[in-house]
Amino acid sequence: MAGALTKSQIVGNLAEANGIAKKQSAQYLETLAALAIKETKRSGVFTLPGLGKLVKQQRKARLGRNPQTGETIKIAAKTVVKFRVAKAVKDAIAPKK
Repeated sequence: MAGALTKSQIVGNLAEANGIAKKQSAQYLETLAALAIKETKRSGVFTLPGLGKLVKQQRKARLGRNPQTGETIKIAAKTVVKFRVAKAVKDAIAPKK
């Protein structure tokens, strides 16, 4: 299996597909990432149409176990960010048989 695309490869592909300079493509990608962070922080959700959405969630405090000692520990509440993949993307990548 081939490795993941690097940022410069993504920028190059975007530039070529849209007929723009790599510098403009890189700026677009950085602006999109900044917008996703800002909007997810503000409203808790950022949707990328056709791809999926970033969702901010609160996790409750809970009890866990130290795997080495088996000792019970308290895990503090925290905020996490999850990416939910769109159904169309799931079906295109891994169709049901």
